[in-house]
Amino acid sequence: MSKHMPKVIIALVLMGLAAATMAFAEESAKPVTAQEAFAILKGLAGEWQGKAMDKENGPAIAVTYRITANNSVVLETLFPGSDHEMLTLYHLDNGKLVLTHYCAMGNQPRMELNPASSADRLVFNFAGGSNLDVGKDMHMHQGRICLVAPDRLENEWDTFRGSEKIDTKKFFLSRKK
Repeated sequence: MSKHMPKVIIALVLMGLAAATMAFAEESAKPVTAQEAFAILKGLAGEWQGKAMDKENGPAIAVTYRITANNSVVLETLFPGSDHEMLTLYHLDNGKLVLTHYCAMGNQPRMELNPASSADRLVFNFAGGSNLDVGKDMHMHQGRICLVAPDRLENEWDTFRGSEKIDTKKFFLSRKK
């Protein structure tokens, strides 16, 4: 056996690992349909708990996901039972996945799933709203639901005033056992 053989074997193994990693990344980054994304949201049904803003030291939060309306709506309740409780309803509308967020700010932004979303990263973009003047009022404008693991989520929701992003709310959640 050549003295270079171990180096060749190591190089081949590393190339194989790199190819497998790239294939996994491509699969998880593959665009998801609205129907597939809705099925993913249905899979979140249950109680979740975690931290807001800071994964380790942020304030404790609770979120629930519930399937309702004859399996046609996913109802997300953020801060359930508190004075700051907010609801987000997700549903399919003519082949698009949409949401309406009933915000503690008193407005109701609507968003649509970005077609470039993947099975592990659902991205929602502003599509209108009620009780708000988009040009000047503060409102939720974009959101990302990131499925880190089967029972872990990292969600981000961007607050805008007019066309300027002023804040991002982050939620680090684990399914309650």
